Formats: sequence, C-alpha cells, structure tokens
Amino acid sequence: MVIGATGQIGRPVVDALARDGWAVTAASRGGGRDADWGEGVRTARLDRADGDALAALVGDGCELLVDVVAYDAGHARQVTSLADRIGSAVVISSVAVYEDGAGRGFDTQDEPDGFPVYPVPVPETQPTVAPGDDTYSTRKAALESVLLAAGDTFPVTVLRAGAVHGPFSPLPRELYFVKRNLDGRRRRVLAYRGESRFHPSSTRTIAELVRLAAARPGTRVLNACDPEAPTVAAIGAAVDAVMGAETRTVCLDGAPEGSVGRTPWSVPVPVVCDMSAAERELGYRPVVSYEQSLPGTVEWLAGRVRGRDWREEFPLLARAYPDLFDYAAEDAWYAA
Repeated sequence: MVIGATGQIGRPVVDALARDGWAVTAASRGGGRDADWGEGVRTARLDRADGDALAALVGDGCELLVDVVAYDAGHARQVTSLADRIGSAVVISSVAVYEDGAGRGFDTQDEPDGFPVYPVPVPETQPTVAPGDDTYSTRKAALESVLLAAGDTFPVTVLRAGAVHGPFSPLPRELYFVKRNLDGRRRRVLAYRGESRFHPSSTRTIAELVRLAAARPGTRVLNACDPEAPTVAAIGAAVDAVMGAETRTVCLDGAPEGSVGRTPWSVPVPVVCDMSAAERELGYRPVVSYEQSLPGTVEWLAGRVRGRDWREEFPLLARAYPDLFDYAAEDAWYAA
C-alpha cells in the first residue's frame, strides 16, 4: 500500500513497485489514478489524517506500507499501531532534520550566522534537531523518532530526501529558471557566485530507493538524494539547454540583495548528502542524473504556467518565495 499515491513522490513509487511485481493499492485523498500505472494497480480513497480509515484500508494486513506524506509523530503512531499487520514500512522524511555541531539547522537559517555548516557530504550519523511540534524540521524529527523506536517491532526504512524535484511538485524550484525563460528574461542574478549547492532528490531516485528497501526490509535511516549535487548556476544552464535558451548570468559575491539573486537553492555553504550507505545497504546505483530528469519537469512546468498566474498554480511556492519573480527589483539593480 502506498499512502499519498497521486502526489509528486507517490506516482513514481507506485509505478516502480508495480513494475517490480508488487500488487499495489494506491491510496490518496481523491483516489485517483496515474496514466502510467498498469491496470493491476488498485486505487482507494484515504484521508491521511484518519487513523481509523487507514486501519480499515490495511484490513487483515499488507506486506509493505509506503508512506510518502507522513509528517509528524501522530502519523508515525498511526503506522506503528498497525505493526502486527504490516510486514515492513518505508517512510519519507527530510534532510531538514540535520543539525550542525553548533546547534544550527534549517530552522535557524534566517538568523544572523544561523545557517548550518554541515560536513560535506552529510552522513546519516549527523546529529538531528530535537523532536517537536513547532516546525517542519522538528515534526519530521518526531516522525523519525517514533518510527525508529518501533524498529524492534517491525522493519522501518526512513528515507531523508533533499530538494525534491519532478513533475507534480507543489514546490517546484525549477520554476525559477523555467518561468524566466518563458518570460524572455535573458539575464539573471545569482547570489554566492552561483556556487550554492542544495542537494536535489529526483522522484525517480526516491522511487528506486523505495523499491530496493521493499525488497530488503530492515530498520535504517538513509539519505535519498541524487548522484550529484549541481551548483545553482549549473542547474540554470541545464534548464536553458532543455529549453534552447541563451541566458547571461551575473553573480553576486555574497548574499542576495533583497530579492535580487535569491533562488530556491541559494545557500551560503553546501548542503550535500552522502549516498554511500544506500549503496552499501541496499545495493543502490544511480538511475537518473539531474540533467536526464529535467525534460519531463520542464515540460510539465511550462504547461502549468503558460498564460496563468504562477502564484495560483503553486501557492506553496509563492508562500515560501513571494518575491521569486520580482523583475522590477532586478531591473532597478541592473540600472544601478
């Protein structure tokens, strides 16, 4: 059973498991079906917040439960309460749980000198923030804590994803470059000399890790990121190549100046994760590079925003980055 099956991560996860021979129940709020799924995939409606509905759907049991939308300790307890009816579980978490040696994490990044300085690459043994209910990071840490505490009861693989990308994303970072090209912007400004690295995670990479963990049940925490962590300048160049655009990049030596130079990947120091544990424990090998994954994402994004207000299409992205396309500020900066 896959919970959150029609979302960005759920779609390729269902497809990967079905192709691997699993009989899959694709559970989602709307109970929809992806066009790429075979007829052997069963669909079901499920409100993720309704623990009784989840228990009823699991019924007498399932060999594997994959939860791509679990968010906090409450969701984790819903899963662990079904331990006697589940063979194993794979649950998606986030690299946002990591904390550096000075107690800094993603929750402190907007404070003075608050951005975390992680080792490069970050191993799964890196300390994490304290579990709690206040932020995305602390809630994901709480999710992990409850799941791993039940590891002796049934096998649970926790996958920590980075900057997730692919079609159907509610927070598509690649829109930063796609929309600029569609709008005819032939110059762009990138902070930190365009060298920011925030490790991306293709939905196809995550799906492959789920597939491998399903075949090798165990209690473990693994990073779930792409084989490479390109710079923001390299990401822009890759999007340009897909769209056949020619763009001149202007780099700032330091931080963004207001909204100018700020992108969804703009970090002052690298956030790059170690994938050797997944290779060692699951036999993981890269299935797609960042560049290879881009054409489908770019096509989907272009289709979503042509002739439409990007804020209405992607409200989560707009809340996170309200000034993502402040062209007036950029033009004023160029003029100055």
